[in-house]
Amino acid sequence: MVNKNDSKLFYLTVGSNIKKYRKIRNYSLEELAERVGLTKKTIHRYENGEIKIDMDRLAELSEALETDISQLLEGAGEVLGIGVEDLGTVHLPVAKSVSIKDGNLSYDEIELYEATPKSWVNGTQCFYIKAVGDSMKGARIFDGDLLLISAQNNVEGGEIAAVLTKDGIQIKRVYKQGEVTILQSENEPVVADDQTKIIGKLKKIIITI
Repeated sequence: MVNKNDSKLFYLTVGSNIKKYRKIRNYSLEELAERVGLTKKTIHRYENGEIKIDMDRLAELSEALETDISQLLEGAGEVLGIGVEDLGTVHLPVAKSVSIKDGNLSYDEIELYEATPKSWVNGTQCFYIKAVGDSMKGARIFDGDLLLISAQNNVEGGEIAAVLTKDGIQIKRVYKQGEVTILQSENEPVVADDQTKIIGKLKKIIITI
């Protein structure tokens, strides 16, 4: 899981590299901003690690700075425990609503697509949902966090899963007692009914900045 400190360090490291190569090229904030079609304020916030930067934007900045992406990522991958070579990305849906059709997971409403390191996916079907509320704060999941889910219809006892209920997608810790499935949160445990379906296992928590 990616915690808040790791996430901040990652973007701080990338931002420091952007600033380093901007200085090497002798570009002002305004000049770099013009080259990539952004504002001076946005470049400043990137350099200070205040906002997220996806790989597409990083590619534009590396071109403007006449560098390789690997140079802008230098030292950043180690923060997340992955190498630069694994930081190639895929774009995964952030799902607002899903359904099960013919036994397959279907994304009924997609909010956006999130650039994601390939090493986090490993060729499996994955998607994101946004955490709502504080019912899982004991697992360090807070309102607004981006949750990477591996699509699957079963999890081991005690693991955190995305479950599809009559009220939509929820994140719960799953326990099983014989034929009974119990969904546990910070509140009272709930016995799953026949309409409740496990749709995935939590892989990572991404703290949004």
